[in-house]
Amino acid sequence: MSLRKETAGGAAKEDYTPVTYDPQYILMVNNLKKYFPVKGGMMSQTVGHVKAVDGVTFNLKRGTTMGLVGESGCGKTTTGRTILRLSGEKTGGQVLFNGKEIYDLSNKEMRAMRPKMQIIFQDPFSSLSPRLPVGEIIGEAVREHNLVPKAEFNDYIDKVMDNCGLQPFHKERYPHEFSGGQRQRICIARALALNPEFVVCDEPVSALDVSIQAQIINLLKDLQEQYSLTYLFISHDLSVVEHISDTVGVMYLGNLVEYGKTADIFRNPLHPYTKALFSAIPIPDPNAKMNRIVLEGSIPSPANPPSGCKFHTRCANCTKRCQEEAPVQREVEPGHYVVCHLYDK
Repeated sequence: MSLRKETAGGAAKEDYTPVTYDPQYILMVNNLKKYFPVKGGMMSQTVGHVKAVDGVTFNLKRGTTMGLVGESGCGKTTTGRTILRLSGEKTGGQVLFNGKEIYDLSNKEMRAMRPKMQIIFQDPFSSLSPRLPVGEIIGEAVREHNLVPKAEFNDYIDKVMDNCGLQPFHKERYPHEFSGGQRQRICIARALALNPEFVVCDEPVSALDVSIQAQIINLLKDLQEQYSLTYLFISHDLSVVEHISDTVGVMYLGNLVEYGKTADIFRNPLHPYTKALFSAIPIPDPNAKMNRIVLEGSIPSPANPPSGCKFHTRCANCTKRCQEEAPVQREVEPGHYVVCHLYDK
């Protein structure tokens, strides 16, 4: 059965086949779209839409980590925020969390669902209130959702902080008194205090130096094993993604152009964009020669994307078909999907 649906602001119409819930997946995203209106004219009318997320589809197994990579502005963060229903209403598609469509839930039902879905923001300073001590930052939502009895509250917060490498006496301090790495630990503790099942990690180590990055990555992996967490790990750092992820999705201009197991993606990248992206990974050998693929031009505007394949304006393998017809997702090898005409059978 296909649903035909008018998108927000009348931006477009779409046809998609609803997915059937599979219990092995904690998250099922089907043709997710998120458009933002562009206002113009004297009456500030909607004259177009920025297609930040334009038909993203993937499934995420419980207890695993999916890495989401791509250039700045490709829609990674918007995808994560739309999945968590933090960016208003979606434009189209499905987001099934434990079999429930997130956008069909009432405000009361969504409030009950919130503790199970958390996010670690990119900037560990601006995401923390400067007016609250650390203990209140971590425990505020715990108290709001009545997750533990009042008599056990302090001990519970102490335990969460200890699991994230923070000391009990840190509770009385304020965010500005901590280093970048410690602030990121506070952000992680705030998310884990609600005992979530799924966490969106929005570039959680990009603002940290390399030695602290390793500590935070190892902390996230240890906590995943301890609490059976599922991560959507958004990052620019491909070496970090390779280290922490079980599966990888590559985004370009709002679309997922390649998706598969981490080993398959890094061993055999298929999409021309993925090959160019991976060619930029530095090799820790001064004598090794890098075969860098340099893409011509810049990323087109998501408000006015090219016709056909969105990557054709920068692709060395572009054909006339690429300019006119948008490719569809194909499974080239088991569990390895790519959106490119080069692999049409």
